[in-house]
Amino acid sequence: MATHLITGAGSGIGAATARRLADRGEDLLLLARDERRAEELTASFPGSRALAADLADPAGLSSALHDQDLPAALDSLVHVAGVVDLGTVGELSPQLWRATMEVNLLAPAELTRLCLPALRAARGQVIFVNSGSGFHAGPRWGAYAASKHALRALGESLRAEESPNGVRVSSIYPGRVATAMQRSVRAQEGKDYDPADWIDPDSVAATILSALDLPRDAEITDLSVRPTP
Repeated sequence: MATHLITGAGSGIGAATARRLADRGEDLLLLARDERRAEELTASFPGSRALAADLADPAGLSSALHDQDLPAALDSLVHVAGVVDLGTVGELSPQLWRATMEVNLLAPAELTRLCLPALRAARGQVIFVNSGSGFHAGPRWGAYAASKHALRALGESLRAEESPNGVRVSSIYPGRVATAMQRSVRAQEGKDYDPADWIDPDSVAATILSALDLPRDAEITDLSVRPTP
């Protein structure tokens, strides 16, 4: 039975990925921001375990996870959690830039660092759920796109470093997905939200599992997923 650590499993892509893995009997570790949220996640996914650590505090991840039951071998680390706040460069405060970078970039980097011994032991895989904004930045998307461009660089560097250790690294770049985050984005844009207009989270989850299930003689490095017209 494979063991997977997933961030952002409370909703959207993370929840869809966790559900697919749980349905086939995989062992789930779900990262939650606090103990209350951890209890909610384990109730949603019976048989799973939760770890409490706040991605908004990357520097505190090591101490938060120190006394928790991290596995000796980890088959995958799936980074799904993220934040987005729109605004022009002229509007965005240093605090918002910092908060975006901490959750979208620094936390994945630190969590990956902490999990690398277990990933190496299992010859596991790191999945970064990035965004189309990892390639292109539009007006008011500066902070989010900058964090996702940097996350793409993190994935590329990690892949080059860890390939000799047998660790695969994949970056998935979804277009707009029908999630709570998308609802928030549409509100920030002053537009209506209709989930039928966007990719179903389960479709992205299917893509993630395709990367995880690929035979060991190959590796999905970068994969874009876009809504059909």
